[in-house]
Amino acid sequence: MAKLRVLAFLSTLIIVGLFGVFASYYARGYRLNIKTFKFEPNGILVIKSEPDGASVYINGDLKTATNATVSLSPGTYDIDVKKDGFFTWSKRMVIEKEIVTTATISLFKVVPSLSPTTFFGARNPVTSKDGTKIAFIVDKTGLWTLDTFNFPLGFTNEPKKITDGDLTNASYVFSPDGRQILLTISDSIFLLDSGSFTPQSQRVNIAPQVSATQEEWATIKKAKEASLTRNLPPELTDILVRKSKNFTFSPDENMVMYTSSASANLPDNLIKQLPGASTQRQERNIQANQTYVYDIKEDRNFLVNSSQFTVDSPPNLALRWMPDSRHLLLAQEGQVVIMDYDGTNRQIIYSGSYMAPNAFPFTNATKILILTNLGSASSIPNLYTLTVK
Repeated sequence: MAKLRVLAFLSTLIIVGLFGVFASYYARGYRLNIKTFKFEPNGILVIKSEPDGASVYINGDLKTATNATVSLSPGTYDIDVKKDGFFTWSKRMVIEKEIVTTATISLFKVVPSLSPTTFFGARNPVTSKDGTKIAFIVDKTGLWTLDTFNFPLGFTNEPKKITDGDLTNASYVFSPDGRQILLTISDSIFLLDSGSFTPQSQRVNIAPQVSATQEEWATIKKAKEASLTRNLPPELTDILVRKSKNFTFSPDENMVMYTSSASANLPDNLIKQLPGASTQRQERNIQANQTYVYDIKEDRNFLVNSSQFTVDSPPNLALRWMPDSRHLLLAQEGQVVIMDYDGTNRQIIYSGSYMAPNAFPFTNATKILILTNLGSASSIPNLYTLTVK
């Protein structure tokens, strides 16, 4: 009897051990090849989309629907994600054995809805550094701001007047934290709260002391940039600080977009390679006047485009981060384009008359705010909300 118990115990251990080994290999992508009857190492593709339920085509064949996990033998695949009413997402991906590769996809509407946000005109929209506020002038009535985030149900997101008066020739800029606006009218300069109304009669001219405010804001900006670049590879920091015209970090601070001012070389393996990292073509030979995105986590450097545009370059072209940190918004003459951060999947989400480069994303990345008169030269331009998701 004792021998039977020992035998049963040992059999259980063997079965559990074999099952554990099988589960381990299965999780690493090993699958049974029915042709050779051998377990062979595969890669795992985890593909997610927003909205979900989109069709996934691999090398032209319908395989599954998002959100799903697909086992694929090592190799290069053309992945297409399709859903009625949305632009098709396409990318060539390399699947490696025993590696989980994740593709998280945002699908954008082919025919986005357009609705007016202002009704009495809007001029010279300016966005805050974090993109949560937009300031603009309404003729003869004053300076207004609009929050670009969605309020909870029961709350309205209406433009708010910040100050009154005729500000036709005024200029204005947000503070680094977006809480204040520096308003310049001729030789007078006023510091306003960006969230409350200050009557014209109560504005205080700070022109004699404005240099102190500007220096304080510049110090805050430099401190922020220093904190973000402090932990970057020295080779990248050198390019950003000494060999770029400007640079801007993604909202999640995991990527940086920059326009080079001189040629440079970005060495390989600045950061240890992560399993399942992007396999898109990258460019580490930096050329002058070209725009790149560097993925800090994955040590990948992507050429977004050539000298056709630079980061926030006036007057007709602008390239900005979308709030999800996975996409870029390109506002150019006659069209607004959304693309993946690596420059792929360029989709024209608006084509028509608007005042380029005045296209600004809402913080939830589902809407774009554009300035347009809808092609009517006799009409005053207004801000319109373009729902793209």
